[in-house]
Amino acid sequence: MRAPLVVKRALDEPLLLLAAFGSILLATTTLAALTMYASSIAGAGVRRAMETASYRQTTTTVSAQVDARTFPKYDRIVRDELAAAYGSPPAVTTSLRSDSYVMPGQDGEELPELLRFGGHDGLDRHARLVGGRWPRTGGQAVEAVISEPAAAGTRFELGEEFVTRARLDGRPVRVRVVGVFRLDDPVGERWAGEELLRRGVERGEYTTYGPLMVTRETFLARFATGVRAVWAAEPELGALTPERLRPLAEAVGRVGERLPAAGCANCLTAGELPGLLEQLGTASLVTRSTMLIPVLQLLLLAGYALMLTARLLADHRRMEVALLRSRGAGAPRLAALAGGEALLVALPCAVVAPLLGPPLLALIGLLPWIRSSGVRLEPAADTGTYLVSSGVALAAAVLLALPAVAGARRTYVEEQSARGRGARRGLIQGAGADLALLAVAALAIWQLQRYGAPVTATAAGGLGIDPLIISGPVLALLAGGLLGLRLVPRVSRLAERLTSRRPTLAPAMGAWQVSRRPLRYAGPALLLTLAIAIGVVSMATTSTWQASQRDQADHQAAADLRLSGPAEGPELGALGRGTAFTALPGVTAASPAFRAPTEVGGQSALLLALDAGRLRELFRLRPDLSARPVAELSAALAGDRAGRLELPGRPRALTVRVESRATVRARLVLSDALGAWRDVPLGELRPGGNRIELDLAPLAGRAGTIAYPLSVRGLVPGEQAGLGLTGLSADGRDVQVTGAVTHPHGVITFGPAREPRPLPVVLTSGLAAALKLHAGQSADVRFAGRVLRIEVAGLVTSMPTSTPDQQGVLADWETLQAYELAAAQPSRPATEWWLATGGSAPAREVLRRNPQWDVTTVDRRELAAKLRDDPLVGSLQGGLTLGFAAALGFAVLGFLVNAVVAAGERRAEFAVLRALGAGSRQVFGMLATEQAFVIGLSLAAGTGLAVVVGSLVVPRIVLTGQASAVTPDVLFHVPWASVALMLALVTAVLVAIVAGLARRMWRGQSLEER
Repeated sequence: MRAPLVVKRALDEPLLLLAAFGSILLATTTLAALTMYASSIAGAGVRRAMETASYRQTTTTVSAQVDARTFPKYDRIVRDELAAAYGSPPAVTTSLRSDSYVMPGQDGEELPELLRFGGHDGLDRHARLVGGRWPRTGGQAVEAVISEPAAAGTRFELGEEFVTRARLDGRPVRVRVVGVFRLDDPVGERWAGEELLRRGVERGEYTTYGPLMVTRETFLARFATGVRAVWAAEPELGALTPERLRPLAEAVGRVGERLPAAGCANCLTAGELPGLLEQLGTASLVTRSTMLIPVLQLLLLAGYALMLTARLLADHRRMEVALLRSRGAGAPRLAALAGGEALLVALPCAVVAPLLGPPLLALIGLLPWIRSSGVRLEPAADTGTYLVSSGVALAAAVLLALPAVAGARRTYVEEQSARGRGARRGLIQGAGADLALLAVAALAIWQLQRYGAPVTATAAGGLGIDPLIISGPVLALLAGGLLGLRLVPRVSRLAERLTSRRPTLAPAMGAWQVSRRPLRYAGPALLLTLAIAIGVVSMATTSTWQASQRDQADHQAAADLRLSGPAEGPELGALGRGTAFTALPGVTAASPAFRAPTEVGGQSALLLALDAGRLRELFRLRPDLSARPVAELSAALAGDRAGRLELPGRPRALTVRVESRATVRARLVLSDALGAWRDVPLGELRPGGNRIELDLAPLAGRAGTIAYPLSVRGLVPGEQAGLGLTGLSADGRDVQVTGAVTHPHGVITFGPAREPRPLPVVLTSGLAAALKLHAGQSADVRFAGRVLRIEVAGLVTSMPTSTPDQQGVLADWETLQAYELAAAQPSRPATEWWLATGGSAPAREVLRRNPQWDVTTVDRRELAAKLRDDPLVGSLQGGLTLGFAAALGFAVLGFLVNAVVAAGERRAEFAVLRALGAGSRQVFGMLATEQAFVIGLSLAAGTGLAVVVGSLVVPRIVLTGQASAVTPDVLFHVPWASVALMLALVTAVLVAIVAGLARRMWRGQSLEER
């Protein structure tokens, strides 16, 4: 049986068609895999974001004033509207709190202690009983359970019955305590705003205990008298897809508008879910848009590689086509023949590529930053994947057939005359199209730098992908590569002149060959240049992204561990928190810190005060953010510090003797060995001598200990009153008071009297510009509500722990406290503690086991891992890796085919050289010289092009997981060691190809001679 002509014709050129098949299969497989990857990673990113989102971010709350009559109606309306918004009924938890009731036995007192009652659906799912049972409905006495802290404060015992009266109407309620419970996570976001439930007690003008928790039915029957009800909707968002983000955000955002229309007039809605969904929608869109960058790069490379193969195939058959033309074959017949041959190669790729995509993505899933994120990609070929692969295969078939169709009109004589010395300039360079393309690429990159992302606002007011911006990187690479081709004729002529003067034959012959036909070598040179550029840009993007994630973690945390919370509490007092924190396992350095917004010169800024002596160990500042290193800033920040009167031993009580000329309030300022300051009120002093007894134990708290030695920093009157510190006793032992100095505000401190110098500070450059100050300058500035003279010790581009565009000021903790003390200002509380640790996990475990310490932790390592593992952030890295591997595949395949075909066309030339006495080494040297020209020029041009384009593009596409700009600014980073290794491997592969080709040619010529 005779095979069709198109099949027989294809079998006559197995190498070129096999190369075309490999190029098309590589292109379709990679693009199909990228399509599946983009879809899978976007969905996985949304699911991951929903899984890791906090309770506060995903919960929508509705609150209203209700009573026993209105609650059922409001409850039905709220649940119906929430179900309509989410598409299905979410889990709704109802929380109720009563008015105040008087503590038993305190009726008639002016300021009695109070009780509150409450109800909370499913409390037994978030708390556990430590005694008794959960309450039931019914009976003469109201059954209630009470939290451990409230039970300790009220001293109610299990099984105790008592009568309490409503504070407003005096209505009595008999209560029986049937259980004591403990919250599983008292500091969790679920209980935000529920301070009474978390702590058991609220102290203010009145002291309130509770709430005593009862069933919902009991609450509605006994306590629902115009009280506040809160419905918290907890939707199941694990199956949320990127396409549903914006519609769901819009639906949830309208709940507040629909509730009054439905009959709940005083319902108020709150929640962060719509904003989170909008943010995720933007991030998902940005992820998909940035994934187009490797897709377009791959399309460019695949298209050019295929065109190169198609041109070689057409050149190889040009005489055959001319003969067919002379024998009567028309252009339509020749075009059909070329098209059939192209489809014969391309169609199998359209079928096979979607099946190869999932295994290829499984390899991508093994990447550390993908695997560590916990995201498991499970892509599957769907209709869209087959459409993509079919479209790519069809386009590849057109590209493969195009040169053959274009040359089908030339006659045999025209083809013969066209052979000979090749042109020195291509059509693109001759027409100046490469310069025009460069202008378009420059415009696209300028827009990318201006907008900061490939996503811009559309005419309809939404967000969309800007095709010009997204194509900027690939256009820049193509324009740079085409401009590099202008160097090929010049460099080849120069190489020809240099090698012709040397006595060796091989280099001269190789250089002459390249100079004779520069465009023959320009094609593979451009292909290899683009592949190397894409590879280096991919590696630089991944490295830059990872470095930026570390920089973001360092900037947001600023220390290994940053602990924040109230300056003092019942468990850990002001002088007990530091002792507990510095005793955490792994802590190597610590400093109290004050961190809060303030006003500097009329500008809002973040005030940060730390121990300057500990900056080198604690303060993480990227070197490029400041002209001075941290060590120099540390030395410059230490100004005039306050003196101290150190107390001997480990006193638990302190006796203070003060002379006063008037009735005035005063406070004693103490500090511990860790640097924490605390103002201790002395009460109202009478004229004459005063003796005040101070118990120091409360300063440490119930579970804390004081870090000794303690020091007295000063005595501060409430107003000018002429105080005199006449004596101190620590645990009954007198302490000699020496070096006391009285300041203009009546403040008594210790140490030599001297004029205060300006307060050294480090300012952000934006704040310094607003104040018109430079490094080293001093000026009087309104600082935290009063005029203070400051000296600029240094400037930073961005202050660690600050938010984007937030200005900041850094001061030494001790120096700032000294200035506040001299001005009779209250001491700054330690709002945070900054810790340096060898490893944070053990310390965090101790903090987790002690929720009563009321600490919020920022862990630098955990933050870095969270940023690294964000699928929406890391998705581009996986796509770039896939594109990078495909780019190298195209480069090697294109180089191999071009070298084999070019050498095959010169078999006669090699035979003549052999006859003239050329040896195998000379043949190899000639081929090596020719290909070294391509390899060397391509590697150098590709690397240089990647550095130029990458430095312009990469910092703009590195964004946060919320698709916002990164703080601090992104630094472009090229991993030169990895790049050098990649270039060496590519060079080794290409040299091996040349060596194998030379050996094959030599053996072939030897066989012919025999």
